[in-house]
Amino acid sequence: MEPAVLLPLAAFIAIAAAIAIILRRAGRIVARTREVEGFRSSVRDLATRIDTSLEGATARIDAVRRHQVAADTITETISAATDAVERYTVEARALHGPPTADEIRDDLVAELERASRALAMVEHGAGILAQARRRGRELEAQTSIKRGYLNLLHAREAIARHAARALALDFDVPPTDGSEPAAVRDSPP
Repeated sequence: MEPAVLLPLAAFIAIAAAIAIILRRAGRIVARTREVEGFRSSVRDLATRIDTSLEGATARIDAVRRHQVAADTITETISAATDAVERYTVEARALHGPPTADEIRDDLVAELERASRALAMVEHGAGILAQARRRGRELEAQTSIKRGYLNLLHAREAIARHAARALALDFDVPPTDGSEPAAVRDSPP
């Protein structure tokens, strides 16, 4: 072949290769952005539903704690909240996102498990209070209800914090040259 034909052909191949590399990297960025945005959206939705469910339960538990409502009236509320927390825990475990989101997911699961234990503690205390003949254990019941109530409040606050962390989650596209991502490279030791 003539050099006059080879030179434009080589230039065309070089430009096509450069465009392919740019499109591949842009595709990675778009995919990573979708992954992060999907995780953010899922966590935001889950945290909103968790807060709504636990808000009603904490209000009823607080009423029992302040002796405004009888202890035997919150049994259904506690069982419904416990069921909801179990479903939310399964849903939180199924959340997938970038590797940096794994810690947020694990923290959400831990706080949901804490909320579950808190509800069990309140159920224990309410069960004792509901038994009129066992008045000697009223202090234990009040302590159980108060501790469960406070743990439930703290779990709700922590879930809100973790949801805020998920919303602030930044996406780092791993470099293709084998070096560390900027977030790892620039972080303090």
